[in-house]
Amino acid sequence: MTRPLRILIGCETSGIARLAFDAQGHDVWSCDIAPAEDGSNRHILCDIRDGILEWGWDLLVVMHPPCTRLCRSGRRWMSGPGKWTQPKKLPKGRSLDDLRTEFELGVSVFTACWNAPIECVAIENPEMNDLAKDRMPEDLPRPQMVQPFWFGEPTYKSTGWYLRALPELVETNRLTEPKRNTDDWKRWNRIHRMPPGPDRARLRSRSFPGMMTAAANQWTAHTMERIAA
Repeated sequence: MTRPLRILIGCETSGIARLAFDAQGHDVWSCDIAPAEDGSNRHILCDIRDGILEWGWDLLVVMHPPCTRLCRSGRRWMSGPGKWTQPKKLPKGRSLDDLRTEFELGVSVFTACWNAPIECVAIENPEMNDLAKDRMPEDLPRPQMVQPFWFGEPTYKSTGWYLRALPELVETNRLTEPKRNTDDWKRWNRIHRMPPGPDRARLRSRSFPGMMTAAANQWTAHTMERIAA
């Protein structure tokens, strides 16, 4: 294969993943409902469900689709014992209708990306709760769970990758973990310890350059081999 891959980086504004894949010399675009932080002219302002998935991409990498209501940690706000029973408690200032709307948005975005007419797909998302799993496509595999410190980033953040026609990420630079409760250990946990604030969600979901460099190296090589075969 001699032509560059056409790659879409979905649901990202930081440009970290876009730049990592662009460094491989491919035709890379990002998209999100918010503008790119770096002001790039290779960022498309749109809802990823509104047609862009049909534009003939070779590889789709979806970074931060809405997942708060799909993940296991958010399950307690959605239902009590069993499924879709009244939760014991709701977040302050939120209604159950609000949370259900966010849940439906998460399901809609995730399934639209997974069902896209693109052979090679990677979607970043935590391991899902049972309510979300009930709404997922039957062919969805279990996620590969990785950590940033496998790729030279001194940080703890369990990161799930749902993969189709792509290999699991191979660690490139695993750091030695610090001893529990040391200053270094606390720094490695800075994402989980981040205080509330208007930018908390955005900062907690930022991509890790080391991980994305590994993904760009490994997944573009694999995709090119598949196309050439």
